[in-house]
Amino acid sequence: MAWFVDFALVAAAAWLLAALTFHRVTALVTDVPDLATRGGFDLLTSRGDVVGASETVGLSLWDSAVLDVEEAFGALVVVTFLYQWGTLALLGRTLGKGVLGLRVSPRLSRHALRRAAVTTVADVAVYALACVLLLEGEFLLSVLVWAVAVLLFLVNALPVLFPGRRSLADRLAGTSVEAALRPAEPAPWGGVPQG
Repeated sequence: MAWFVDFALVAAAAWLLAALTFHRVTALVTDVPDLATRGGFDLLTSRGDVVGASETVGLSLWDSAVLDVEEAFGALVVVTFLYQWGTLALLGRTLGKGVLGLRVSPRLSRHALRRAAVTTVADVAVYALACVLLLEGEFLLSVLVWAVAVLLFLVNALPVLFPGRRSLADRLAGTSVEAALRPAEPAPWGGVPQG
């Protein structure tokens, strides 16, 4: 459940970045004076090749739009990593883990860094790479990377359903997820609980 809460935050960040990217691409395409200036300059320097000049403007727009989308994917990866690393290093838990009363231990910066990196790669980064490859026209490579992303996600997530409950991120970072507050142990001989 903690993963779902954290992933909802990542999805919200993705939605926000998508909205910002949509506005950037819209502004790019609807900037008529800039398009006219660029198109006119390309036409003047084309030596009469109207088709070539129009292709140049179209490709330039496409390249700019693709770059905006690729930057959004990159920003999503960075935001996800900073969220994971920052919350783990400072609080010892992400928001999802905090809601469920869980924490990651040990709470050392190097463990938080490794755990955040593996979690980000498994949850977001490889999928983002697959999308970028698709935008770049690398369809087969994109499908291959997408399959690797699904496999990596499963390898990271499924171990938490088995005894030990340690994800790939936990194993590589040397961490474990445990209850933040342990119930008090009963005192021997029926005395006051210790905890």
